[in-house]
Amino acid sequence: MTATIAYDEVEVGTELPQRQFPLRRADLVRYAGASGDFNPIHWSDRAAAEAGLPGVIAHGMLTMATAARLITDWIGDPRALVEFGVKFSSPVVVPDDDEGATVTVSGVVAKKLDGNRVVVNLTTRCRGEKVLMASRATLQLP
Repeated sequence: MTATIAYDEVEVGTELPQRQFPLRRADLVRYAGASGDFNPIHWSDRAAAEAGLPGVIAHGMLTMATAARLITDWIGDPRALVEFGVKFSSPVVVPDDDEGATVTVSGVVAKKLDGNRVVVNLTTRCRGEKVLMASRATLQLP
């Protein structure tokens, strides 16, 4: 698999298509199983309330991985993502209903580096609130 977007095809300011990703309680259960993180704040309303949270929250790393999907879907090759970092700023509260939560991710090319690398800044929101800050990905393009 090779990245489908070449270095010469992007410029600083190139916007990635915004995407919306649903997260439902079932997704939290699947992630807990895959990651081994069964902290009850990710599935129990009672435990979340006892911890002072507004409700059951998505795993931080699941939120981060969801944001990374914007990059990997856009570039066409997950191996092109060579560095990715975020700061967690607000939890993603996932209601126990058919809708769950929707994470909206957008991105823009912030820098072109030597060696066919580009830096993309991401904005990740849920219910209008930023849930990740300083979200930045470095990509290796052909």
